[in-house]
Amino acid sequence: MPVPADLPARDHGAYPAVRGRLPATLLMAGSCLPILGAVLLAPVMPRMQDHFEAVPGSAALVPLMLTVPALSLALLAPFAGVVVDRLGRKRLLVAATVLYALFGTVPLWLDSLYGIVISRALLGVAEAAIMTCCTTLIGDYYTGKARDRYLAMQTMCASASATVFFVFGGALGAVGWRAPFWLYAVGLLLAPAMARALPAPAPDAERVQMEERLQAGRRPFPVRRMAGLCLLTVFGAIVFYTVPVEMSYLLDDLGVVSTGAIGAVTAIASAATVLGSVVFTRLTDRPQRRLPALFLLCAAGFLVMGTADSLPLLLAGAVLNCVGTGLLLPSLLTLAMSRLDFADRGRGTGLWTAAFFLGEFLCPLVFLGGKGASGDLAWAIALFGLFTLLVSAALALFTRGARPPQQHAPEQL
Repeated sequence: MPVPADLPARDHGAYPAVRGRLPATLLMAGSCLPILGAVLLAPVMPRMQDHFEAVPGSAALVPLMLTVPALSLALLAPFAGVVVDRLGRKRLLVAATVLYALFGTVPLWLDSLYGIVISRALLGVAEAAIMTCCTTLIGDYYTGKARDRYLAMQTMCASASATVFFVFGGALGAVGWRAPFWLYAVGLLLAPAMARALPAPAPDAERVQMEERLQAGRRPFPVRRMAGLCLLTVFGAIVFYTVPVEMSYLLDDLGVVSTGAIGAVTAIASAATVLGSVVFTRLTDRPQRRLPALFLLCAAGFLVMGTADSLPLLLAGAVLNCVGTGLLLPSLLTLAMSRLDFADRGRGTGLWTAAFFLGEFLCPLVFLGGKGASGDLAWAIALFGLFTLLVSAALALFTRGARPPQQHAPEQL
């Protein structure tokens, strides 16, 4: 998708007109960094497990390296949002990107499994700041259709990068289990580019921003405006990550053990998510009215996957579900951004980010429990599809009589 070259900013003239493609490109690249942390090490996990076999608790600690950044991000993103609103978006983004590179490459020189796990937790701290800042700056720089388009592109880039990073991780893993950690050094390339190219607040707007932050400190954060949407986002994130997390296990249950076949199916599902994000950019406003239909689409995909007895049917269900998740994530995010004033946007974005990555962390735990209760992962997927269907029906009831949304007005969710 081409990036529009000239899209204006909006909030009280706080930022000059954002011209050219470079600022948007840098924000898209920054948004992909937490995805790098989540998928890069997956191909080398068995080799890491062998290397740390003698370390007590390694069977749990090695897989924990994949999930602990997401947990740190979920726990700390709200605090990152507070810092964003108080210290400024650009300054924190540049600093966090440098720290991302430092914490991400630490395992290249450590031979302590416990030390590596701690460095991964610190990486999650940097990721929380990066994700919150990038999303907040998109909300600051752009408005209306342009903002929606860039938020959809954020989802699209993240989905596409997951597949690319998985391939890079596997290729570098052939050299050794430490080699993929070198990719985290990309933060040292992005940070100076962000410092130079991202627009800073206009000098005559700094006083206005300070006054807004002081006013925000005197009034309560609009919790009611965000609480229901954040809860729905936790559930939406579980829906979003189900196919990436569980697809390989479903394929294995069908007798598909070739890593090439598993990779191909995963790539097709990722492409479907990208397709959904592209379709989102063509839709009209009022994303809250679309949510019931999108959850219904995701539920249908789950039900097909849970009852599939062949690879084509399983793939069809995954594609159906992923088109829905590609539409769902930017819909939830644009709805959240529409509810936030400038002075609250950092904190609100931090809460939304925390909700999303909490859902990512909970996703494998939900299906671990579901598999234990039902005795079969496919049945657990089907039952989750039925629950998603109930959520869709509940949302349809809540939104049926809703008025057209107005900027920052609470929606009926």
